[in-house]
Amino acid sequence: MPQPLAARLKQPGLISAPGVFDMISAKIADGMGFDALYMTGYGVVASYLGLPDAGLATYTDMVGRARQIASGTTTPLVADADTGYGGLLNVDFTVKGYEAAGVQAIQIEDQEFPKKCGHTPGRRVVALDDAVRKIRVAVEARDSKDFLVIARTDARTSLGLDEALRRAEAFAKAGADILFVEAPESVEEMRRIGRAFDLPLIANMVEGGRTPLLSRTQLEEVGYKLAIFPGAGFLAAGAAMRSVYGEIKAKGSTSAWSGKLYPFSDFSKLMGFERVWAFDRDHAET
Repeated sequence: MPQPLAARLKQPGLISAPGVFDMISAKIADGMGFDALYMTGYGVVASYLGLPDAGLATYTDMVGRARQIASGTTTPLVADADTGYGGLLNVDFTVKGYEAAGVQAIQIEDQEFPKKCGHTPGRRVVALDDAVRKIRVAVEARDSKDFLVIARTDARTSLGLDEALRRAEAFAKAGADILFVEAPESVEEMRRIGRAFDLPLIANMVEGGRTPLLSRTQLEEVGYKLAIFPGAGFLAAGAAMRSVYGEIKAKGSTSAWSGKLYPFSDFSKLMGFERVWAFDRDHAET
């Protein structure tokens, strides 16, 4: 059983968390020995609703997915909660709901509603005082201090890095456990963020996004503690599905496809069929 995320954060070494977006991705990642999983808002909204990550999913949509993933895995789950789904009372309700769902860390950002994916254009942030109040309410709402509050600012893109750093400092003073300065655009900007804070920092490693993709050693060297890879899973899955579906479309069969498939027997075990088979044997009519 993996140790709680709050305890792992106090130990040396970078925590790399793959993005999970449904129960298939969650179960695969859960069996691989990660210290944490990251429930990506972009991926969940895309897989569940087939819509862009633009504030279209509700609290009910997201807490339901979080509960499903947390209950079906043992690895600590970090979950995206957008802007808290409304005002201060909504933030209070969201934090309590995510904690009850089994999530170990909740991410709340300072964007205006409706929010947008942090590596897409057109993002705007709320006034700093309003954002700080949300973080303060989130900290007060939790039942356990081991349930971690991640404070994210999207100010870098529209207002510059200095404002983003100012906001992150205010979030730290409001009680945030982890700071998330979204979308720095160079390694030097990432170094500035790393030098500025003593709290654990998140690096958002989005393949094709605004931030440079760094190695584990580089991320540790510039000062990050937690690296999330929200898009890696669904981008890889999308490429694989497009390839195999293209084969079916072009040739009418997968008999000659050269790509790699998850063995059907192993996948059936991953989904829990071994218990079904055992149950059927135990309760078979004699």
